[in-house]
Amino acid sequence: MPLDPMTLAILVLLVGVLCATVVCVVALCRAHRSDTVDVVRALSELVSVFTRFRRKKP
Repeated sequence: MPLDPMTLAILVLLVGVLCATVVCVVALCRAHRSDTVDVVRALSELVSVFTRFRRKKP
């Protein structure tokens, strides 16, 4: 049974998301606790910056 292009694209996307998730979880588990806390704090600040940037656009 051949795969159509849309099914193949969705399958590749799902595998990519799964691999990225595994890499991020492993990186967080291997990092020192202080590094992990710094990264999480930086992510929240980054989200707030993007939210403010988005609101300023007309």
